[in-house]
Amino acid sequence: MGASKQIKQVMIEKNIKVSELAEKIGMRPQPLSNKLFRDSMSYSDVEKIAEALECDVKIIDRATGKEF
Repeated sequence: MGASKQIKQVMIEKNIKVSELAEKIGMRPQPLSNKLFRDSMSYSDVEKIAEALECDVKIIDRATGKEF
């Protein structure tokens, strides 16, 4: 699952609109919406968004299931 899909899922569960999230990360709503639609975020974007959503970013080895 791509980062955008996961972020959208969290936004739905926490009832947060794109405009609210954009304000929390210091971005305008339209560019954030474009990034979410295109799934074209940098890792630093994902980190900022996760922090604003009070979530963690994890990298997990697919072969072993080990979390980093």
